[in-house]
Amino acid sequence: MGNGMTKIIDGLYLGNYHDSKDREQLSRNNITHIVSIHDYPKPELADMKYLCLNASDCSSQDLTRYFKDCVKFIHECRLKGGGCLVHCMAGISRSTTVVLVYLMTVTELGFADTLAAVRTVRTHACPNCGFQEQLQHFERYSLKDMRLWLRLEFGHNPFNDHIAVGALLISSARAIRHDTSRVGTRSASYVDTYTQRSGYSNSRLK
Repeated sequence: MGNGMTKIIDGLYLGNYHDSKDREQLSRNNITHIVSIHDYPKPELADMKYLCLNASDCSSQDLTRYFKDCVKFIHECRLKGGGCLVHCMAGISRSTTVVLVYLMTVTELGFADTLAAVRTVRTHACPNCGFQEQLQHFERYSLKDMRLWLRLEFGHNPFNDHIAVGALLISSARAIRHDTSRVGTRSASYVDTYTQRSGYSNSRLK
């Protein structure tokens, strides 16, 4: 997929293999760290810090063993004021899975809601069925512990990530209000919270 890397929240971008070598994009978006997750990942640029993860885009591939390292790598990057690009080959499945794990950890949202948020800015984001099952299992059994670990490891999260995700969802607020089953009821609550804090009136969303 073309069209360049996509900003998800401050300091976090989602893209493809081409984006990871595009100097103009990397510079424009202040990318300092790269999570490279595909079949043959390796550091490509000397001035970037890499987390290289060998993983195929098949439903039997286990990505859960990488979740904690990814969250730590991305969060450390953002705390240092840098930008992190997460990419696979097409910027659709593996990289989206990593981004969703991070968003779930730094907000109160789950899998369905974070995927809906990401799709408002990157419509073709779509983890394969195996990765979706892993994300759902992570949400159900491991997410609470991951959030606790993040707080103990790094202390207070200085970013307003829940507000940023609300901003992503605001663009699809009409759909959420008319069909909350598409994205999960917590998304609608996030939209309400965001609109209240940012001064949007309900009439502007109808």
